[in-house]
Amino acid sequence: MELHCAGCGAPLQMEEPNQPGYITHDAMAKRENPVCRRCYRIIHYNEISPVPFSDVNFQRILASIGNRRALVLAVVDLFDFHGSWIDDLEEYIGNNPVVLVVNKADLLPRQTNFDRLESWLRSELQKKNIQPEHAFFVSAKTGQHVEYIKTLIESYANERDIYVVGTANVGKSTLINRLLSLFESQYEDLSLTTSQYPGTTLSTIQVEIPGYSKRLYDTPGLLTHHRLIDRVCHQSLKDITPTKPIDPVTYQLNERQTLFLGGLVRFDFIAGVRQPFVIYAANQLTVHRTKLENADNVYARHVGELLTPPCPECPDDLRKLVKHRYRFNAGPPTDIVISGIGWVSIRGRACEVRLHVPEGVNLSIRRAII
Repeated sequence: MELHCAGCGAPLQMEEPNQPGYITHDAMAKRENPVCRRCYRIIHYNEISPVPFSDVNFQRILASIGNRRALVLAVVDLFDFHGSWIDDLEEYIGNNPVVLVVNKADLLPRQTNFDRLESWLRSELQKKNIQPEHAFFVSAKTGQHVEYIKTLIESYANERDIYVVGTANVGKSTLINRLLSLFESQYEDLSLTTSQYPGTTLSTIQVEIPGYSKRLYDTPGLLTHHRLIDRVCHQSLKDITPTKPIDPVTYQLNERQTLFLGGLVRFDFIAGVRQPFVIYAANQLTVHRTKLENADNVYARHVGELLTPPCPECPDDLRKLVKHRYRFNAGPPTDIVISGIGWVSIRGRACEVRLHVPEGVNLSIRRAII
């Protein structure tokens, strides 16, 4: 009988140390729910080893759900809603009901108005032409509102298997671990491997739901290429990933001033009256201000040092920034979202701005959510 890693779902094997699922004989014998060496190192040393996993594998797994009687928990990252959305989700999963789990609600600033956020979410779902059965703002990390997901699962778990899907690094495995902690104590020795690194889960993991006939399935995350969290090295990922509620920082800028978010994003205020711009990004990410006429020279001299990330271990293509120009008329506050790192909020005054980001990184415009 083939055994699978209880942490990432990879088939366990003892022959190829550099391949997924490798485990030693001793480690196999020590635990009732053994984990591979890669998961052990993630759990105990926060050390990650990249392994091959393609979008084709993910699409095959996702498409198979459409042939099953299932409830789909689609997990998205509230901090990067558009960047973590799976395009054409409904085409993969057939007629199965979908519940939208909007994770990482704990990362938004404490003054966030969630009534307004719900209105914004309904508007976004209308644009995407999808109507989930339910939508919940949750924090898998803190447990906020996860009990609602548990109750919903229990109402379906004698009729449908439960599939948890989403892009990499949205917190699917963390959500399942939190759900398991709310079920019976039989899961004391079972914990799915979680980390801040995309691609931790390698294969579908199935878990029995105590007292119910159906099962809960954790699926590998879709590895995207349009988010900065997908592109930076593991060390720089720590610099751009929020770990606690964001403290937004307001910069009063005159025209022809520039802000650098590390060395990954350059924001130029080209024209307009003096006005505030608010940065929503990880608290540990350093923002530098300079004059527009000095920006090219500052970047050339300091990228990878003062302006970091990117660091020396990051791919070279992160240092090749592409320009995007925007003009805004006076009106409601607007967010420019840089996928995988945060957003810049423009507070309603007319202005012309320019953003420089690595090629392929998604930018999107939305009504300000805060």
